[in-house]
Amino acid sequence: MKFIKMVSFFSFIVFFMNCSKTDTTTTTTIVTPSSNLAVPTVYLKIYGASSITNDGNYITIKTKNLPDHKSPYYPTTNSLYEAYSGPTFTGVNFMKNPNSIVEQSATYKIPVNAQVNTAHAATPLGAIGIALNGVAFFNQYAGPSQPLSGEIVSFDKYYGHPQQSGVYHYHVEPLYLTTVKSTKSGLLGFLLDGFPVYGPQEEDGTLVYNTLLDVYHGHSHKTVDYPNGTYHYHFTNEAPYLNGSGFYGTPGTITQ
Repeated sequence: MKFIKMVSFFSFIVFFMNCSKTDTTTTTTIVTPSSNLAVPTVYLKIYGASSITNDGNYITIKTKNLPDHKSPYYPTTNSLYEAYSGPTFTGVNFMKNPNSIVEQSATYKIPVNAQVNTAHAATPLGAIGIALNGVAFFNQYAGPSQPLSGEIVSFDKYYGHPQQSGVYHYHVEPLYLTTVKSTKSGLLGFLLDGFPVYGPQEEDGTLVYNTLLDVYHGHSHKTVDYPNGTYHYHFTNEAPYLNGSGFYGTPGTITQ
C-alpha cells in the first residue's frame, strides 16, 4: 500500500510539473502588442494628431478634431474665427448652420496592414476617416440615405462644417489641405480601413472622375507615398465625393 501511495504521489508530481510546464510555454508564446514600435512614416504626415502610436496591429491616432484654418463656426472669441458670406462647394453662397466647432477627444484605431475585405462593410454616419489636420472625414450622406444637396450650402470656405455635437468634418474635398497644406494630387489622410485618401487629381495633374474609380471610389497604382503601389481613395467633385458602396478594407474603430 505504501508503495502504491508513493507511486501515486510521484505520478501526481510529474503530472503537476508537466501541466505547469505546458501552461508556462503557452503564456510565453502570447504576443503582447507594444506601443513602442515605429510608426510608419506616412502616418507621421497627420500633423493635426495629438499622438500617434503603433502596437503592431493598429495605428492609434488621437486628435482634438480642431481645424487649423479659419471658419465662421469657431466662437467669435477664437483667433481662428472669421465671418464668411462668399461661395462654397459647387458655387452656392454660404449659409451658416446653427452648430459650432467643439473640441473633441477622438481616438482612431486603424489597421497597420490594410487589406481588402470582400464584405466591404458600409461606411457609417459619422467619422469614417481622418484628415492630415486631425479633422474627421464623413461619407456622402447628410443622414440615413439623405444626399448632401441640402447641406452643401453650410460648408464654409474650406468646405467643412460641424454637426450637432460640434464635430467639424469634411464630406467633400478639404480645400485648405488641397490648396495650402498639400496639393490637389497629394495625400490628404486615411479612412478607417487604413487605405489612404488623395485629392481630386493624379500626380500628373489629370483630373480624377468617378468613371476612373471603382464602386468604393478608389483604385490602385503607385504614388509618391507608396512607390510599390496601393489601393487608395480619391475625392471627386461628384457624389459620392469620397466613398461609395463601403470600405474597401476592414475598418478599424473610432471612439470619442
